[in-house]
Amino acid sequence: MAVYETDEIIERVILVGVAFDTDDDTERSLDELGELAKTAGAQTVGRMIQTRDNFHPATYIGKGKIEELRLMIDELDATGIICDDELSPAQFKNLEDELGIKVMDRTMVILDIFAARATSSEGKIQVEMAQLKYRSIRLAGFGTSMSRLGGGIGTRGPGEKKIETDRRLIRDRISKLSADLKDMKEHRDVQRSKRAKTSTSVAAIVGYTNAGKSTLLNKLTDAGVLSEDKLFATLDPTTRSMELPNGEKVLLTDTVGFIRKLPHNLIEAFKSTLEEAKYADIIVHVVDVSNPDYEQQMSTVYATLKQLGVEGKPVVTLFNKCDVLPEKPAAKDLHADYTYNISAVRGNGLEAFKECLQEIILKSRIRIERVFSYSEAGKIQLIRQFGQLESEEYTEDGIKVLAYVPKEIEGKL
Repeated sequence: MAVYETDEIIERVILVGVAFDTDDDTERSLDELGELAKTAGAQTVGRMIQTRDNFHPATYIGKGKIEELRLMIDELDATGIICDDELSPAQFKNLEDELGIKVMDRTMVILDIFAARATSSEGKIQVEMAQLKYRSIRLAGFGTSMSRLGGGIGTRGPGEKKIETDRRLIRDRISKLSADLKDMKEHRDVQRSKRAKTSTSVAAIVGYTNAGKSTLLNKLTDAGVLSEDKLFATLDPTTRSMELPNGEKVLLTDTVGFIRKLPHNLIEAFKSTLEEAKYADIIVHVVDVSNPDYEQQMSTVYATLKQLGVEGKPVVTLFNKCDVLPEKPAAKDLHADYTYNISAVRGNGLEAFKECLQEIILKSRIRIERVFSYSEAGKIQLIRQFGQLESEEYTEDGIKVLAYVPKEIEGKL
């Protein structure tokens, strides 16, 4: 089998976006695209925004801007462009023909980062499936770029194994990966059902990428999860147990970060992982309040949660990094049931957050006040294991108990 050695290529890219009317959100979106490019190993050397009523169906931007872009490429010695939206096969091919340069889009960059960051077997399969689905509908549009064996964005993951693969082989591979993911999903469902039987509450930590979710989990549980100031530092969900002030345990699950324009194929591939939020009892929304665009990021998170069917659960919003901007006015989240200002690094506000989780769990339980005969003393152990025993008093008639228990345990008592 031939082995190809590729040197790490630092690509020099120009970011290209389309703004509709007076929409100034495109500038912020390009800022984020620049961060994505940096995370993927590229250097941003320029940017271009065209204001249009809609995307040009053939070339994404208009003919005049293409001429302007060609001059920028020469002047800045760029090796590629990254468009801020997902391109159609025709747009890929036409832009590459017009510019004679590597053309990438936002989705390609995100998929490339995911391919580099996936560590678990499930994560790798999820990324490969998303990449194959993305490539399968673009085989006709990639032109000469499909035959490249060089390094750079878009070549990580399955692309290195067989770039010239055709649709039939891709379909076969996707079928195999889907079967593997189905097996893993069933295993994950078994794990969830086991957790449900213990009646231990589960809180899913969600938020925009790089909001500080892994830092929070590490601070609360000493989880040892990789925590970097990079986009998508965490792909594989990590679940750890945390003790509340009353001694009860709660499970905290870290999830993959959300981002605007998160590729549809990626959401589909990572559905079983993202569904950790769907099956959780409490949603903990971490927000980087030091980011000037945090309100838009919050909207993206809630839109993604809705897309995943995560609704009707208690939401606790943690405005993280509040110590960075102490003079910032109090942030608000109309979707949240509870909000706290915290610093995941320093630990500010985390005790109040734990008290909040404890309060939510107690509210979800049934209060019982009764006397158990001494022959029923074993049932009190059930309360200790699955609920919260507030008091017990030994009397002539039996053991008088005041406790809070989950609904599913009440019947056993």
